[in-house]
Amino acid sequence: IMADDMGLSDLGCYGGEIATPNLDRLAQNGLRFTRLYNNNMCTVTRAALLTGIYHTVAFRKKAINPRCATLAESLHAAGYSTRISGKWHLAEGEKDKHNWPCQRGFEEFYGTIYGASSFFAPASLKRNNSDASKDFEKPGYYYTDAISDNAAAMIAKAPKDKPLFMYVAYTSPHWPLHALEEDIAKYKGKYAKGWDTLRAERYKRMRKLGIVTEDMALSPRNPKVPEWKDAEAPEWQERRMEVYAAQIDRMDQGIGLIIESLKKTGRLENTVVMFLIDNGGCHVEYTPNRKGPYLPEKTREGKPMKPGNVPGLMPGPENTYQSYGYGWANLSNTPYRLFKQFDHEGGIRTPLIAHWPKGISSRGGLTGEVAHLVDILPTLVELTGARLPETSGNTQRIPVNGRSLAAVFKGQKRQGHDFIYFSHNRGRAIRHGKWKLVQEKKKKVWELYDLSLDPVELHDISTKHPEITERLKERWAAWFKQQANKSSPVPGDPGKKGN
Repeated sequence: IMADDMGLSDLGCYGGEIATPNLDRLAQNGLRFTRLYNNNMCTVTRAALLTGIYHTVAFRKKAINPRCATLAESLHAAGYSTRISGKWHLAEGEKDKHNWPCQRGFEEFYGTIYGASSFFAPASLKRNNSDASKDFEKPGYYYTDAISDNAAAMIAKAPKDKPLFMYVAYTSPHWPLHALEEDIAKYKGKYAKGWDTLRAERYKRMRKLGIVTEDMALSPRNPKVPEWKDAEAPEWQERRMEVYAAQIDRMDQGIGLIIESLKKTGRLENTVVMFLIDNGGCHVEYTPNRKGPYLPEKTREGKPMKPGNVPGLMPGPENTYQSYGYGWANLSNTPYRLFKQFDHEGGIRTPLIAHWPKGISSRGGLTGEVAHLVDILPTLVELTGARLPETSGNTQRIPVNGRSLAAVFKGQKRQGHDFIYFSHNRGRAIRHGKWKLVQEKKKKVWELYDLSLDPVELHDISTKHPEITERLKERWAAWFKQQANKSSPVPGDPGKKGN
């Protein structure tokens, strides 16, 4: 299960004040990761998740590289039923049908091809390979509910004599800020304290829960975020976060339906459920002149759309198209710096809740295992006994980069990554043990951090350790060059081929 554009601290079980009782219950009876990395944006995370390969190779020409076998393809070959409900975002638009889910290993698909759309009238809505836009003509249609309902129904209808692989990819709480009034009402007044106070409160809860260590600092407010007392149009600002929280609340309600469907079909005890997020909270301030195929000009009733973050125009209804901006994204990513699009911790840290009554002994435990979402594919391949194909796209399959987390589920040590690499949009980074070298692409300056002492990345020590800085720069450059050539692993990396 994957959420979309959401911060590490938004979930209740990671320190947030948003009501997420179903996810919290999974955490209470499972295992939470505190140092799992994603890629810093939607599409590249999804490509890496489904292939176990760094997106720099896995994602080609706005789709999954044909030389990369998907998790659905591998599990389907192992006898699994394969289903997806939700966002795909791995094809070059609606005409690129050969890259849709049913052509990449999924037997059944309900959801959107585009990466963002109205929650009331989602553009590019499909069922399998056919248009499904008539669905949102029905009264009361809301895309998050539709994703949940279809996922629950797919579980209920799946063949009882076959194991099941289900991928649920929500667009919640990605912009636009669209939510149901009944959910928004739950959060009325909850954000009147403002982002400064709420960040401090989340930070305190995160320390108490063990999500962050007692000695970890809270990063300063982002320079582009004013003090709450100076915030423009505070009532409008409050409403933005109220709607965002309502979107997450509704998603959690839907996850409850999915869990219930697993219970009713007798699958829950022996189902591995994993929840994570594609990137950190999104700071982007939505402008009135932004356009795209995902943004309708009119509502279903023919009313004109009012795009853009316009102070005083309250978000939530179908005729608005807004985002929650810098201030609240800074809250979502507590205690870390920066946002989606960046490779600082605020952009690439994701929760991972792993729940499996028959296979995970932990009940409410935490692990600080350093991992990356490319590890999920090899984990599931190991647990299911599946085998990756030798070929993909009529040629030799590209080896995976991930390493299984199955040992971590058992409370044992695993062979982890010697190096973890990042490169997309506004960020570049490499992590090696306690060291992390990271760059904001526009600044073209590499920063070095000792994450064992400075996990929030407040003190750049690149000038104090020039030899480590240069060595990691060279390492990252060699890796990046090989990615461009779709070549083999970096020479000298320990472990299996492809890691």
